[in-house]
Amino acid sequence: MSYSLVMVLSNYLYLDGIVQSFLPLHPLFRHPWIGRLWLRLAYGVVKLFFRLCCQVHIEGSEHIPSQGGVVLVSNHISAFDTVLLPYSVLATQGMQIIWAPAKAELFRSRLLGYVLTSLGVFPVRRGRHDRQAMRRMIAHMRTEKMMLFPEGTRSHDGRLHEGKRTVGRLIYAARPVVIPAAIVGTERIIPHLRSLVHGRARVSVYYGKPMVLQHYYAMPDTKETAVAIVQEVMSAIAALLSHASRPVETGAVSPMHARSQGTGNGPSSG
Repeated sequence: MSYSLVMVLSNYLYLDGIVQSFLPLHPLFRHPWIGRLWLRLAYGVVKLFFRLCCQVHIEGSEHIPSQGGVVLVSNHISAFDTVLLPYSVLATQGMQIIWAPAKAELFRSRLLGYVLTSLGVFPVRRGRHDRQAMRRMIAHMRTEKMMLFPEGTRSHDGRLHEGKRTVGRLIYAARPVVIPAAIVGTERIIPHLRSLVHGRARVSVYYGKPMVLQHYYAMPDTKETAVAIVQEVMSAIAALLSHASRPVETGAVSPMHARSQGTGNGPSSG
C-alpha cells in the first residue's frame, strides 16, 4: 500500500470520527435555557457587525413558512452568505435554528467545531457519498428549516453556476417547502472594511415564493428527475437575481415584519 493511499485512508477515518462526534442533538434541545441564551448572544454579535459594516435590504421574507420542513436555496458569493441567510430568518421570525451543512474540515478544531454545532452547522465529507450527512439533511428538511447552496461552493466570478444533482435528490427525498433566495453584495463586505471611506456595504437578500415541485414527486426516482428539480431551483434563483438588479431603497423596518432593512448587514432584527 503506497504512502499516499495510507494518508488518504487515515484522513478519511479522522474526518469520519469528527463527523460522528458532532452528530448529537443541538444544545438548544438538551439545555433549552443555555441554548437560547447562546443563540441570542450569537445573534446579537452578528447583528451588531452587520449594523456597523453594512446596509441591508431584505425582501420577500413573508414567503418563508414559520413552521414545518423548509429549505432555503440560494446563490453563494461570499463566506458571509452562511451568516446572512440565518440572520435574516431570525430577524423576521424570531430565535430558531437554521440547520446548515458544512465541510468536515472546519470541525478539525474542537472549539470551532463546538461553536459551529451550537449554531446548527453540521459536518459533511466532501468528495464522498456521505450517507450519514444525507440522512441528516433529509431529516431536517422534513421537519425544520435548513439552508443549502446548490452550486456546492462559492462562485469566484460572481455568476450563478450549475446546481449539484445531489440537491435535487435531497429535495425529492424530503419534499420540503422550497424557498429560493438571492444574495447580492456580500462579496463587497471585505473591500469596504479595508477602506472605510467607501462607507457601509449595501447587501440584499431576496426571497421568492414557495416553489411548485409536486409534479416532480410523481416521477420515478432517477438521475433525470433530480437534475430537472435542481435546474428548476437554479432558474428560480436566477429570476430573483434578475429582479435584484434594479436599484434598492433601504429603510428601517420592524424586525418581525421585515421586508427591507437599511441598517444592518444581513437580516436585521430591529
